Amino acid sequence: MKLFYKYFLIPVLIVIAAVASFSQTIKTGTTAAQVLKFNVGPRAIGMGGAYTAVSDDITAMYWNPGGTANIQMNEAFFSHTSLYADIGYDYAAVASHLSDFGTIGAFVSVLSMDEMVVRTEEVPEGTGEFFDAGAIVIGLNYSRYLTDNFAIGFNFKYINEYIWHMNSTGFGVDIGTMYKLPILNELRIAASISNFGTKMQLTGRDVTKIIESGAGGANLVNTNLELDKFDLPLLFRFGISNDLLRGEESRLTVAVDAIHPNDHTEYVNAGMEYSWEEIVFLRAGYNSLFEKDSEKGLTVGFGLHYRIVNLVKVGLDYAYQDFGRLTEVHYFSLGIQF
Repeated sequence: MKLFYKYFLIPVLIVIAAVASFSQTIKTGTTAAQVLKFNVGPRAIGMGGAYTAVSDDITAMYWNPGGTANIQMNEAFFSHTSLYADIGYDYAAVASHLSDFGTIGAFVSVLSMDEMVVRTEEVPEGTGEFFDAGAIVIGLNYSRYLTDNFAIGFNFKYINEYIWHMNSTGFGVDIGTMYKLPILNELRIAASISNFGTKMQLTGRDVTKIIESGAGGANLVNTNLELDKFDLPLLFRFGISNDLLRGEESRLTVAVDAIHPNDHTEYVNAGMEYSWEEIVFLRAGYNSLFEKDSEKGLTVGFGLHYRIVNLVKVGLDYAYQDFGRLTEVHYFSLGIQF
């Protein structure tokens, strides 16, 4: 118990106190590629997003790319989420463990919206045209253990956003590490930096305007408007996790993450997962503690993972997240190990 207080509880309290007391200018709406901020995986979401130091499956590509080094087989993952405001979010990934070489993987995420009516100042009821908006991210992952206890991983990402006749392209890199201490049923400490990359700028024919010039507007000039460039939503995560209970039949994992974004205030995620026989899973957590003006909050979830044949294991996971005035969101996923 003394080790628990010394190596887990005290560092967690220090992290929470530091985040709660840190003063930061809010920069909401100053970054591009918001698709990069949609959380992935009902398991992680059900634990309140406290997953940086838990990451041991294919969804680690999003939370901590170094965590995919924990994968021991081949894995595939797919999730679909119907978010608020008629927004849809899909994520798919595959990964393969290549023995001493490490783990390689690939992922794609797609953000989509229903078509909307084009309205202008002259025709506020609608011009009869429709437009849509969305984004896609395609990435590659590589990770490996450099020592018996220290893992590192990288993501390399292509990002594209579009709205009507305009689009924007960017590239980003994620870096993640994880260190396992052989105490307290393996205390895990991890950190990751996500979305370090290029600025993004919308271009396309919608920024081409015809301007009247000359006496009486006799001359018409095609003019291209140049829109601002915006940074990617850079995110730093630091996490601690530990198995408070680890027996032959059951396991109880607790985790805490501290997050520093470049476009909002710092916040803390906290959560836990109970496992019975690594078949049935119950999860709960709280997302965005101490974040100013956050609509996020309580999360719960469960999972069922079952080996259908000797080398094939199927996982079904679900999570619920409260978004306050934006109503709740339900997450579903299918995972396969083979």
